[in-house]
Formats: sequence, structure tokens, C-alpha cells
Amino acid sequence: MTTTFDKREEGFEKKFAHDEELRFKATARRNKLVGLWAAGKLGIVGSDADAYAKEVVLADLEEAGDEDVVRKLRKDFDAKSVAITDQDIRKMMIDTMTQAIAQIEAGK
Repeated sequence: MTTTFDKREEGFEKKFAHDEELRFKATARRNKLVGLWAAGKLGIVGSDADAYAKEVVLADLEEAGDEDVVRKLRKDFDAKSVAITDQDIRKMMIDTMTQAIAQIEAGK
């Protein structure tokens, strides 16, 4: 016999799972957008830019948080002597997260 409390608990669990899925999708979308931005700064174009953006998405799977992405971009910018600061990278990550959420909400 299911109680009101059980139903409520189940509802909260489903909402939490849904929110986590959206957060994961938004972060992956953000990383792709940041990767495309970085590719442009690095002079990478076309399908190579898409491939680079995928590398950035995969870099985020190394550890929890954003530091793995920042580290990858920092290393790549330094290797090509591109004058982008860590602050610039972090600002772009914030800006593209907003864009990523909007795209997901719009069903893109």
C-alpha cells in the first residue's frame, strides 16, 4: 500500500534525477560551445573544430568540476601562444552555460 509520503518521496526522486540529467546535458553543451570558441581562437576550423570541441567535452570527464576543462584549454592556448587568461576561460564558461541552458530549454 503506497502512502502519500511514499508518492511524494518518489516525486522528489524523479525530479532530482531529471534535474541531474538536465545539468549533465547543459554542462556537455556548454563544453562543446567553449570548445568551438577555443577552436576559433586556436585557428582550428571546419570539422577539425568540431573534433576539438568533442575533445573538450571528453576532458570534462576526467574529474568532478570544471578544472579539467580549464586545464585542457590552458595547455592548448599556451602551446599555440594564444593570449587568453584563465579568467577569460572561466567567463566564457559562464556565458556559454547560459546559452547552453537556453538551447536545451528551446529543444535544440
